[in-house]
Amino acid sequence: MSVLVDRPVPWVLRLRINRPDKRNAIDHAVRAALTEALEAAREDRKTRAIVIGGVNGIFSAGGDIASMQGLSEADARARMQHIHHLCGTLLQTPQPVVAAAEGHCAGAGVGLALLGDVVLAGSSSKFLFPFFRLGLVPDWGLLRSLPARVGVAAARRLLMQGQVIGGEAAARCGLADEYVGDSDVMAAAIERAEALAGLPQAAFTAMKMRLNRPSADFGEELRREEDDQSRLLRAADFAEGFAAFGAKREPDFTRGVER
Repeated sequence: MSVLVDRPVPWVLRLRINRPDKRNAIDHAVRAALTEALEAAREDRKTRAIVIGGVNGIFSAGGDIASMQGLSEADARARMQHIHHLCGTLLQTPQPVVAAAEGHCAGAGVGLALLGDVVLAGSSSKFLFPFFRLGLVPDWGLLRSLPARVGVAAARRLLMQGQVIGGEAAARCGLADEYVGDSDVMAAAIERAEALAGLPQAAFTAMKMRLNRPSADFGEELRREEDDQSRLLRAADFAEGFAAFGAKREPDFTRGVER
């Protein structure tokens, strides 16, 4: 199987790229399996957070370069459209997505990681942008997702220099959200996902969709805010949050949801 799917803890779905002989390089089969798993998770009430990673302590060495050779224009466009379908699916995934960026995280691997909500790195993490060495422009939406994280000037430097960025440096510049040092990156990602699984899902999804697709102007943002909040104020999660506030306890937004 090109992608391993399991549930390491309640509420958390884990997807691991499983091509150890290729350092988890992403090919058509990996993209298709990730897309299928993410689409299935959308309506799964038992999935409240998702972890994406790779086997053998490696996130992904990037795109499968061998599969890029000898393409016609139609083939090249079909390949990019397949990539973009996965990108769009991941961006529209309503649950929190945590990327366990352990080991090599290069090219398409970085693009995949940055489409999630949280990126964790450790002492073994190595981020790399090899696109220009291959004569290619950064893809997987990186020219939008990377500047959104680190700023335009820093994104330009990272992409032009093509240097390896370690986990600690990645966290300092905003490429990763958290540096876990010598700790197990995958275990830390599962722990973070388990915590995120306790968030009110509808409110999180509303925030995620608006951040991923910014309003054209402030007026539009206020209209979207009105729509979201008018719906959420009448929902069960607000009733639970209000009850917890009055009782001075932590809210349990998974109450009544079958495990």
